[in-house]
Amino acid sequence: MDKLAALDAFVQSAETGSFVAAGRQLGLSASAVGKAVVRLEQRLDVRLFHRNTRNMTLTEEGRLFLERCRRIFEEIEAAEAELARSNRTPRGRLRVSLPLVGMLLTPVMAGFMRAWPEVQLDLDFTDRLVDIVEDGFDAVIRTGPPSDSRLMSRNLGRFKLKIVAAPDYLARHGVPETPDDLAQHHCLHQRSPTTGKLRPWPMVRTEGQRKITLPERMSATAVDPLIALATEGLGIACLPPFAIRDEIAEGHLVPLLEDWVTETDQFNILWPASRQITPRLRAFIDFMAEHLQPQ
Repeated sequence: MDKLAALDAFVQSAETGSFVAAGRQLGLSASAVGKAVVRLEQRLDVRLFHRNTRNMTLTEEGRLFLERCRRIFEEIEAAEAELARSNRTPRGRLRVSLPLVGMLLTPVMAGFMRAWPEVQLDLDFTDRLVDIVEDGFDAVIRTGPPSDSRLMSRNLGRFKLKIVAAPDYLARHGVPETPDDLAQHHCLHQRSPTTGKLRPWPMVRTEGQRKITLPERMSATAVDPLIALATEGLGIACLPPFAIRDEIAEGHLVPLLEDWVTETDQFNILWPASRQITPRLRAFIDFMAEHLQPQ
């Protein structure tokens, strides 16, 4: 048991990046976690972390050992899941990564928490490209088609982006009738936090039509400031429909060029193909597929 506790201290330290954060996860002091890792290094006669006063990073030996430790804990969890099949109540911690726009899905998360009160959700909101296995997530929810063959996936729903502006903006600048008209307007763009590129607006073009170059009035890596600035009448934005449902219903934003918007996007939940699905993860996947309605 002491050996497993030491391995757990090492894994949590590696995944959180500090003894302090690992201690919070384990209910221990940072000093206790640090001593456990030092004893483990002494027993293995190898240095697992490069440490200084500002941060710590895994050594090459530490990285290899972390992969093996994760497999050990995955096997333990799989064995526990098999033994718990007679008691199918989902319980335990579920670590999920969502895009920043996923913060708008909190009503669905609240519904899941009410349905499964013994599951502890650990939600990480980021638009960066995470590695499910390396970063220690049980699952990730992302927009767009899945591209990693190591992962299983399930489509949670499709949606079509909306081009919108405030009535006040349209009264001052006019209503664009075709995508070409957007060249004369203030466009508010979303910028990918991973590539730094502006995300394209999915508008249909007839054969032979030139590529439409949209002016950049401003850009942001999250949708919240785009919603706020569009509502304030500062420009036209291209946004997911579930993010602006209330603004459209209340008349603060008006959909534009709907016949010209062509591509649909989708939410997917992804999880490692190598892992057995635990009852809590199965409950989460099924609940999200049933209740997430991004249209």
